[in-house]
Amino acid sequence: MEASSSKFVDQLVVPGDVILDLSNLSNQTLKLGGGLRQDGDSICVMKAGKLRFMKPNKYWVESSQKRYVPSAGDNVLGVVVDTKPENFLVDIKGPAIAFLPVLSFEGGTRRNIPKFEVGTLLYVRVVSANTGMNPELSCMDANGKAAEYGILKDGYMFESSTGLSRALLSSPPHPVLEGLGKKLSFEIAVGINGRFWVNASQSSTVILVGNAIQKSESLSMVQQKIYLEKLLKSIQ
Repeated sequence: MEASSSKFVDQLVVPGDVILDLSNLSNQTLKLGGGLRQDGDSICVMKAGKLRFMKPNKYWVESSQKRYVPSAGDNVLGVVVDTKPENFLVDIKGPAIAFLPVLSFEGGTRRNIPKFEVGTLLYVRVVSANTGMNPELSCMDANGKAAEYGILKDGYMFESSTGLSRALLSSPPHPVLEGLGKKLSFEIAVGINGRFWVNASQSSTVILVGNAIQKSESLSMVQQKIYLEKLLKSIQ
């Protein structure tokens, strides 16, 4: 049995559901995202929502909740709320404040510790997220490179549900985001924690893109296409 064989994928699941029996899998290397836990040979659901799967081997439960539950490997948008000698304290919209070690940057040494003011917006990776402990963050990928992580300058951060965040990061691309990207020039960074950042040369573009994405969450796929057509005509 392959890792993608759970019959619950894209179905509504509730706490207590067993989505996979590891004893039946030929490949037992799985990545579990939010809403799931391993109990012996069983992968169990911890919160209600839709079970999602991403190749090759990641499962998570998607729910349009405002509160984000951190999971190792997540890319998130965090706001610096305090600075300490060893760590930056960062709000990632989770149940506890996260910490970003001052050396968790590419080539980080005591001589080149970055200076972040309170309120600085960062694109960071969750390194560890254990129950009852503050999540640990990093501005490096698994290979120790800065990659896309770091400060997000200028622009504006918008709040959303975690469900919308996942939709913006999904494949195929989110229709409203894809449509706007063909018509307008802007940058976007999406955190899985229910935040996204938009930057453009004109503030009016930032507002238009951010508001359109937020509005899209309450629309069906058909309604999104109609809304997008009207929006694109209005900015010609």
